[in-house]
Amino acid sequence: MAEMQPKVTELDPVWQQITREAQEAVREEPLMGGLVHACVLHHHSIERALSYRFAAKLSSNEMSMVILREIADEAFAADPALAASARADLMAIYERDPACHRLLQPILYFKGYQAVQAYRIGHWLWEQGRYDLSYFIQMRTSEIFGIDIHPAAKIGKGIMIDHAHSIVIGETAVVGDNVSMLHSVTLGGTGKEEEDRHPKIGDGVLIGAGAKVLGNIRVGHCSRIAAGSVVLQEVPPCKTVAGVPAKVVGEAGCDQPAVSMDQVLSEAGKVKV
Repeated sequence: MAEMQPKVTELDPVWQQITREAQEAVREEPLMGGLVHACVLHHHSIERALSYRFAAKLSSNEMSMVILREIADEAFAADPALAASARADLMAIYERDPACHRLLQPILYFKGYQAVQAYRIGHWLWEQGRYDLSYFIQMRTSEIFGIDIHPAAKIGKGIMIDHAHSIVIGETAVVGDNVSMLHSVTLGGTGKEEEDRHPKIGDGVLIGAGAKVLGNIRVGHCSRIAAGSVVLQEVPPCKTVAGVPAKVVGEAGCDQPAVSMDQVLSEAGKVKV
């Protein structure tokens, strides 16, 4: 019989902060009490809360909430990295998104955060060889959140997807740690080629809204891709690229563009092309 998870969470300051914020939210708006209790206050850990939220959002007549919650609980129990990544993603959003004022918000309201956590469970299933279940989760995540991430894609921790509408990440894509991207980003292929065909995004990269990165190309660490760009060639580390097709237009502008979220192309940092 599987060992029960502990009910005491003194050593989890992230979860303690979330529960404090949840209690405050109920005091300020009692009409939110049912939702907040169901999603947060009825649970004794962030793993349990995320499992419930995953099941509640993705359940349908085709797959019950009970079954989906059992799948998520199994995944969290088997792989502690799932919860560690969820915490890192949560802190990334809190630190980078000026619209996020509480750790509670992404768990309740931000579809980018919720979709990435659903992907992580789907990816865990993929790694276990449970392909049909992982495809089902991909389908439901796309239907509910408008985000299509193939379960075989490899995505690091500390990920922020802001607004998170119309995100597409292909099967052989790799996304490093501490990456930020905005809505309508595509990490796709260039045709019907098979095998390794999708982009490899380095750590600390900032990808602007509407950018398309296509093909098995490498985007160097701590680089910036300007909004609306179409990237078809390798991007060197710590550079800014822009345009259709994208070209290097200057330095990245700071050590951690994904954290600063600065998308302005300053004249001083540009190079002549």
